[in-house]
Amino acid sequence: MEPWELRRAVEAGRATASELGLRVDDVVVLHNSDRVALRLVPCEVLARVAPSGHLADSEFEVEVARRLADVGAPVAELDPRVDARVYVRGAFAVSLWTYYEPVGSEIAPADHADVFMRHHAALRRIDLDAPHVTDRVAMALREVSDREQSPELPDSDRELLCDTLSGLSAAIGADRAGDQLLHGEPHPGNLLNTRRGPLFVDLATCCRGPIEFDLAHTPEEVGRHYAGADPYLIHRYRALNWAMFSAWRWRRGDHMPDRDRWRGEGLNQVRAALGRCGRG
Repeated sequence: MEPWELRRAVEAGRATASELGLRVDDVVVLHNSDRVALRLVPCEVLARVAPSGHLADSEFEVEVARRLADVGAPVAELDPRVDARVYVRGAFAVSLWTYYEPVGSEIAPADHADVFMRHHAALRRIDLDAPHVTDRVAMALREVSDREQSPELPDSDRELLCDTLSGLSAAIGADRAGDQLLHGEPHPGNLLNTRRGPLFVDLATCCRGPIEFDLAHTPEEVGRHYAGADPYLIHRYRALNWAMFSAWRWRRGDHMPDRDRWRGEGLNQVRAALGRCGRG
């Protein structure tokens, strides 16, 4: 968010928690993108604040979290002191979560794979209407196919992203026998190492697809410890994930910090991943 919008988002998070009886003396911005994560102290709440245009996504995330908590999934939980819902305040949608103090040690690849297997097992136990991975790919493809939506994307890079998104999406859609509910975007930044153990956060990206799509967001060593995962598919979906990431960075109005650097890095990662799966 731009500075002026961030100030309003911080105030929306603070005011929402205060009106619900939670003490807020200070607000720490933990993450700022198209939505923000705020640590509210001393009540120790994590407030996730999004523009009200993302209300449906915020409500979906809360529903996913509620259902996964019921089956003991390794996920961050909503704050138990308030109703498990999204609060609309002005132009923002606010959800309130338990804040977990991170611990310093890195998560070992074997432990990372273990929490993934437990998370995927929990996802198989819930019934949820979620989009397929290919639906998300189609959204990214529309961004890069439309010059008005991505006017600064060079023609050669546009062709690369269109070919990667359309080709790999077709391969995913051709065989759905092993599909299940997934986290959707479980990169290392969405797995917290806490005193309770590793916990997944940012659940709004939950979708349906092959487990290798989730594993493609992680360091390569993790997939080697996940029983039954296909390493070739992981490489292929890694290229797809980076292509989607790149599509979002080139769209008009993207607000990711240091966007120009990530535009170049995303394209480099697409080419590298395609080379590893023999499509370079």
